[in-house]
Amino acid sequence: MNNLNGMTTGTWTLDPAHTDIGFSVRHAGISKVRGQFSDVTGQLNVAEDAAQSTGEVVVGMASVDTKNETRDNHVRSEEFFDVANHPEMTYKVTGLNLTDGEGTVSGELTLRGVTKPVELDTEFNGVAVDAFGVTRAGFTASTSISRKEFNVTWNAVLEAGGVMVSDKVTIDLDVEFTAPEAN
Repeated sequence: MNNLNGMTTGTWTLDPAHTDIGFSVRHAGISKVRGQFSDVTGQLNVAEDAAQSTGEVVVGMASVDTKNETRDNHVRSEEFFDVANHPEMTYKVTGLNLTDGEGTVSGELTLRGVTKPVELDTEFNGVAVDAFGVTRAGFTASTSISRKEFNVTWNAVLEAGGVMVSDKVTIDLDVEFTAPEAN
């Protein structure tokens, strides 16, 4: 059954204070570098049939934080995100396919001016009313993308072989929305 038990129809608003959008990428073939974005907005338009739900999440690319200012500035440069020309990354939700709270969210990811379909492996964590009477819904999701498919191609060859930054990027999301009546 494709459902969002407890989520009423209407436009739910992403709560940036309770949302984490992060990524990891293999560095020098031996470890992972992780980063996150602090500038995120969005909404989820819940339809009567959850499969028909739509939405959009917008990420301000300049808000990237990898815990290293020099690296953050390099990632913001034209060699990676090119935030001067592509200040936002967007994900447009085109449908949900959840059974017993697990499944996929289908959508289109736009990064660096390139739009491609991307599915998120998703878990619907349910609905709760917080201490202030606000109805909230939570999701966790993940996916992997090829950064080269989005024109993020900078790299350096290592002396021992291999490359500095892997092509595969893992994206992890913990997203919380507030109900239409809470806005």
